[in-house]
Amino acid sequence: MTNRIIALVDGSIYSASVCDHAAWIAGRTGAAVELLHVLGRREGAEAQDLSGAIRLGARSALLEELAELDAQRARLVAHRGRAILEDARAILDRAGINEITTRLRHGDLIETVTADEDGADLILIGKRGEAADFARGHLGSNLERIVRTSHKPVFVANRAFRPIEKVLVAYDGGASAMKAVDHVARDPLFAKLSVHVVTVGPDTQEARKGLEEARARLAAAGIEAQTALVEGQPETALGKLVEEAEFDMLVMGAYGHSRIRSLIIGSTTTDMVRSCKVPVLLVR
Repeated sequence: MTNRIIALVDGSIYSASVCDHAAWIAGRTGAAVELLHVLGRREGAEAQDLSGAIRLGARSALLEELAELDAQRARLVAHRGRAILEDARAILDRAGINEITTRLRHGDLIETVTADEDGADLILIGKRGEAADFARGHLGSNLERIVRTSHKPVFVANRAFRPIEKVLVAYDGGASAMKAVDHVARDPLFAKLSVHVVTVGPDTQEARKGLEEARARLAAAGIEAQTALVEGQPETALGKLVEEAEFDMLVMGAYGHSRIRSLIIGSTTTDMVRSCKVPVLLVR
């Protein structure tokens, strides 16, 4: 059950989607939402006395001026961070979410999330960061690091929120995939949603047995899921299935076995998540 969500906001075009998805999750589960904005160490640097090493009149004055400019920049960055959090909170307020906290932190994003996640049930992050339209963004470039280091499920929001009604659960028979099924079974977020469990690969007795076990686990929780076997490779078949069958969300284990393992912990991880046009929930 989701009781507290950490939603990472950075002022990018994905931040509104992160807030909309957080509001949707909180509305269905009653979870509290913590909005977190992290200033990098350089962004949040305090003013430094850069003139101490050189006492040569004009040069010393120049260094003092540069130090003051750095201090002004740090204050502006912090002010911007607070504004980002205020805007994010406003989105959740309009959605009727009552339990909202905001936190502005200095330091490394991954270290901050790791230190803060113990009391949380879900980490919510955008697929891309502030440079989404130009290059690898700040959050986007850290996405795989968060998935690797976090012990909580990671919800990766797509560019724009849309109502979620139809969910695809990718199942490969591994322990992580079964944990994803267990998560769907336990979390009220998925109650009354249309859930489909799909295995990508050869049609074998083992694969069909695994699908039946997953279906039975969900049925015991009151979720009547549909199951299917799909030929092909996971890295292409899953995205194609999501688009053609008009799924609204993809759920999968953060670590799988066989080909899905290389997909999730390999170099194609963030590319796959970004290319999928729906939110992705990764469960460890």
